[in-house]
Amino acid sequence: MRLIPIYTWNKGIIKLGNSTRHLSRQPWFQGVLLLICVIIAMLLANLPATRTLYKDFLETAMQIHLSSPDGKIDILFPRDMNIERFINDILMVVFFFTVGLEIKREIASGELSTPKKAMLPVIAALGGVLAPALIYILVNHGTPSSSGWGIPTATDIAFAVCILSVLGDKVPISLKVFLTALAIADDLMAILVVAIFYGGAIKIGLLAIAFVVILMTLILRTLGEKRMAPYIFLAIIVWILFYYSGIHATMSGVVMAFLIPATPRYSKSYYYRKRAMFNARIDEWDGQMESGAFPNGPQRIYLRQLGKINHGTMDMSYRVEHALSPWVNFLIMPLFALANAGVTITDPSFFNVFRIDPMLGGAGLGVFLGLVVGKPVGITLTSWIAIKCKAGEMPEKATWKMLFAVACLGGIGFTMSIFVDTLSFSDQPADVMMHLRDAGKIAVLLGSICSGILGSILISLAHRSKE
Repeated sequence: MRLIPIYTWNKGIIKLGNSTRHLSRQPWFQGVLLLICVIIAMLLANLPATRTLYKDFLETAMQIHLSSPDGKIDILFPRDMNIERFINDILMVVFFFTVGLEIKREIASGELSTPKKAMLPVIAALGGVLAPALIYILVNHGTPSSSGWGIPTATDIAFAVCILSVLGDKVPISLKVFLTALAIADDLMAILVVAIFYGGAIKIGLLAIAFVVILMTLILRTLGEKRMAPYIFLAIIVWILFYYSGIHATMSGVVMAFLIPATPRYSKSYYYRKRAMFNARIDEWDGQMESGAFPNGPQRIYLRQLGKINHGTMDMSYRVEHALSPWVNFLIMPLFALANAGVTITDPSFFNVFRIDPMLGGAGLGVFLGLVVGKPVGITLTSWIAIKCKAGEMPEKATWKMLFAVACLGGIGFTMSIFVDTLSFSDQPADVMMHLRDAGKIAVLLGSICSGILGSILISLAHRSKE
């Protein structure tokens, strides 16, 4: 009698699992998930019942403490680590690692693999970085807010792809590819901005040791090492050295992404030869055992060996990126949003991003105008210059109206912009720093929402005018 309910229950679980996997593969799902996490973070940071708990939880220490009974050994590692910093300085290393792998893949065989393909997106991305930074500096020059110029320079590909997928065939495929390639080039520029301008005081000795370890990794790759364990060990060492040297620790993820092998362990000819040999052995043992079971003992051995060959025929970069992507998209980035998007709103005027404080400047205004105005203007203007100078080609079936509309989606700067915001204004007193960072986060959220809405409306109008 119990078999029917158990069968129904298991069937329901399997159906739910299949539906969840199908949902997670939708291009818009990641953007929606991040938006939900932003809303949850804002509620946790502002509801009286959870406000203090939320802040205290993020500030909870998270360290390894080694001590001896006589007190001669007393080590805390990592230094000043709490849950918020664990997410931003350790988990986000994995995010930047996958970003580095994606950039490397696109340079090797994707939309940035040839000068003809890469020129227009790279030039447009450069304009999309310089214009927002210039607008921010013009608004905040000479004020304590001036160091936040890097906040509006990044594009969040997850939200942009989410909106493009909702708009469907209103946007030409060539412009979808253009925006994706632009976002990848934009990520590379944002990484350089963080590495150069948003680190701490550089400790040359530790940085020199880090470069020696990086050189060892490069030598290891040159010698043909294809096993993953040595690279993981060296990556941890590089992270530790970057963490204590003053360069932001997340940059170690990008560096190591470019150093791991992008060539498979086994060649094509080797794979086909081994596959034929193992398949022949499996056929030989078919039906040879008394039980008649498949696979039998010898066949299991050959199937395992065949699995190893299949595994080694895919390069390490692909395997690692494929393995990490679900964790990054559906765990690390949502956790980042939950930890960093929770801004405590003490006054409704906090949403007034157009306010300029006589003493502090207008961090919110600079970020908002940089995203909503600077991004589309910079992308479109530099694209126009590149095409007129024959340095790039207009995407197929695209018009200037549609290109500008798609460029507006470049103003969606969520993940990288908030990340840069968490590094900005560190030259100010703690209370001023937190006030400016909160103002920057609010401006990032509002600017990203406005950019998404504006881009969607303009794309629909440009599509209608073409019909």
